[in-house]
Parts: sequence; structure tokens; C-alpha cells
Amino acid sequence: MSAKQIKPSYGLLAILMTGAFVALLSNTLLNVALPSIMNEFDVSPATVQWLSTGYMLVNGILIPTTAFLISKYTARRLFLIAMGLFTIGTLISGFAPSFSILLVGRMVQASGAALIMPLLMNVLYTSFPPEKRGSAMGMFGIVMIFAPAIGPTLSGWVIQHYNWSVLFFMMAPLMVLVWVLGFFKLHDKKESSNAKIDALSVALSALSFGGILYGFSSAGNHGWSAPSVYFTIIVGVLSLAWLILRQFKLDEPMLDFRVYRYPMFALSSAISITLNMAMFSAMLLMPIYLQNIRGISAMDSGLMMLPGALIMGIMMPITGKIFDKYGPKILAYVGLTIVVITTFLFGQLTDSTEYIHLVVIYSVRMFGISMVMMPIMTNGLNQIPPALIPHGTAMNSTIQQVSGAIGASLLVTIMSNRTSVHAENMLAEAMAKLTTTPTGEALVELQQHITMEATISGINDSFLVSTGIAVVAFILSIFIKRTTFPKPLETK
Repeated sequence: MSAKQIKPSYGLLAILMTGAFVALLSNTLLNVALPSIMNEFDVSPATVQWLSTGYMLVNGILIPTTAFLISKYTARRLFLIAMGLFTIGTLISGFAPSFSILLVGRMVQASGAALIMPLLMNVLYTSFPPEKRGSAMGMFGIVMIFAPAIGPTLSGWVIQHYNWSVLFFMMAPLMVLVWVLGFFKLHDKKESSNAKIDALSVALSALSFGGILYGFSSAGNHGWSAPSVYFTIIVGVLSLAWLILRQFKLDEPMLDFRVYRYPMFALSSAISITLNMAMFSAMLLMPIYLQNIRGISAMDSGLMMLPGALIMGIMMPITGKIFDKYGPKILAYVGLTIVVITTFLFGQLTDSTEYIHLVVIYSVRMFGISMVMMPIMTNGLNQIPPALIPHGTAMNSTIQQVSGAIGASLLVTIMSNRTSVHAENMLAEAMAKLTTTPTGEALVELQQHITMEATISGINDSFLVSTGIAVVAFILSIFIKRTTFPKPLETK
């Protein structure tokens, strides 16, 4: 990619952001619908989870190739292909007569979604000068956070009143409209390129990121001792090492790891990884607590997250402007302090914690995250030269996928293990206090009560681990330095 600054095209940005918003919203809509799909097609929880796991795997495999594709092709061409694939996948899913066809549709969706987010981030970044990139990335943050946050609420309402297929059908017309707008309105130009992608790098990328994502995603269901878990993780790590070594030997690497020669980009990646892992705690554990323990509906669970989403949507552009003026350090300190405190407070749940109390804590937590995520990412990208921007954006998208999978599996595993430990201890204590061994309904009631209390304790333990992860992010933020202009590209 040329180092020359692109003149901002707000029509282009609006179309790209709308496409990204639709793609992210459509993805998050499905999570609440998984139980309904499981019942209709008579599949197990482990099988239906492939609708999410498979989607994430395809994303993780394809996203590393986006740096090469962005450098070679125009934004118009990539956007039309991406939205076309996503729309086709959506229609296949909506009309799916069987679970296998639905899974195919989701895979096609994922192949389009993998292109959209890195493409949008790259266009946003290269369209604005360094002093305005915070505001530009703040707009991107609205898309990245707001769509997933309102998805569960909207999905809960649809599932209560209609069939799950409506989730796909209601998005399809908007996707077609966005594709048509892109076809007629996008006219960016790029110098022709004869670059060819390295087939071995693509294969290694699939093995490395696919293996790591699959291994960690499967740990929650099968446990860490299962061969399907540790073997795929080992294959993924070894393939990743080979992939990195190969990229340094290529004249035109598929994913240029030289971006990590720039210390602020490397630091921003480390902070993003830890923050992303910590962020998944509330997204995963709160629905379990609200629906399984408290008996709150899926829609009300989604509504709990809505105020936080609105706050993030409002704050993203504001924190972007603050970043442009003052830099990332003060935002990181304040934001991560809020994240640490609110995550710790989430680790104090009981069977009678008030709903409004949870809404307030979650909203304040999202306020803190809004002050950190995009400013940190933007500060890192500001240090790398324009020629490496596509690789930096692809790297950011990749680590979000991988860290999300690792964080999710780690926290769910901790919750499950600690729940079992607490249940054993509570049962032993209860039996020691009783003069007679309970039977029948009394035994069932005792077991149900212990299961509920043990699960709450397991969730609290997982939140406390998440608090520790957030503390690591805060410690890393101490070393942040403001970067304004990218340095010249270093030679090999």
C-alpha cells in the first residue's frame, strides 16, 4: 500500500461501517437462538455450539490473509465480495432445512465477515491524518461494540415471538441494500499489483490459528486432558512458530510480523489481549448467572447489557477526541482502574443480588472499556509505517479472535472446576451438620440448593481471575508512550 495519505471519503466510510455493523449484529443475534435451533434440529449442545465455534474458526483462518488482500485489491472489490458472501450465507442459513445446511450457511457468512472488519479499520486509519485518527477509530469502536451489545436484546425479543429463521431473514434485505450502495457508490482506485500469496503461509495460518482457536474453544466441553484439545493446541502453536519464521523469509509476507518491532504496537497488542480476555468474563458469565441461577429471561438478560452498550456508543467518539488531544495514557489509567474495580464487584454475586445493581456495574464497566480499547489500538497503529498498516489491522483482528477464545475457555473452565470443588465442600459440610441422611424430596432440594450456591461461587471465582487479568492490563499501561507519526519502515 502506498504511504500517501488517502483523502477521507465519508460516503465510503458510511457504507463500510454499515456493512460491518450488519455483519456484527447478524453474528451476535444467533447466540440467544442456539437453544431453539438445538430443539428444532434435535442436536446436542456440543453440536449446536459449532454454529459459533465454526464461525470463529473460519474468521481466525481467513483474517490473517486480509493484509495481503487489502494490499492487492481495491476496497470496493473486497467489500462487494465480502458483503456478497455474507448475504449468500445469510440466505442459506435462513432457508436451511437441516442443521448441516445451516452450518454451511454460517461458514459462508464467516468467510465474508472475516474481510469486512480489517477492511473497515484499514480504510478508517489510512483516510485520516494522525491527529484525527483517535476520532476516526472511535467511530469504528461504535460499530465493534454497539452491534454485539444490542444483538442479544433484539434476538431475545425475536425468539419470544417468532421462529429463529426470522433472525436471518430480517437482516437479508439490509445486506442487499448495503451491497447495492457499495456497487454504485464505491469508486476507490489502487495501483495494479502482481503480488501472489504464498500457499504454504495460508496453510500454516489455517493450522496455527485454526488449531489454537479450536483447541481452546473445545476445552470448555471436553476438558483440558482431552486429546482433541491439547493436540490441536500443540499443532497450532508449532504451526504458528513455523508461520512466523516463514514470513521473515518472504519478500512479500502474507502477514508481516515486523509490526512487532515497533514497541508501542507490541504493547498495544499485549494490553488488547488481556483486556479482551477480561471483557469476556461478563459477556459469558452474566447470562449463565441471570438465566440459569436467577431464572431471568434471555430478553431481560440482553436488556441488562443495553445501557452499557448505549454508554459505549456515546463515549467512543468522545474518547477518540480526548485521545487526539491528550494521548492514551490518562484514558488507559482511568479506564483500566474502572474495569478492575467493576470486575471485582462482579465477583461478589449472591442469589439475591439486585438486577439494577448488575445493570449499574455493567454500564460503568463498559464506560471504562470505552476509554481503553480503541485509544490503545490507535496508539499502537500510529507507530507503524503506512506500508504495514494492513498487516497491523489484520494482526489486531486476529489477536482479538484468539484472545477471545482463550479468555472464554479459561474462564468457563475455571467456573466449572471451581463449581465442582465448591459443591463437594458444601455437600460435605451440610451432611456433617445433619443428624440424619436426607432422602427423597429433601435430598433433591438439598442438592439443588448446593448446586445453585456452588455455581454462584464458581462464577465469582472466575470473575476474580478476570480481575487479575485486568490488573495485568493496568500494569502494562504504565509503559504506554504517545505515538503520533509512524516511523520509517525498517529493513529486514
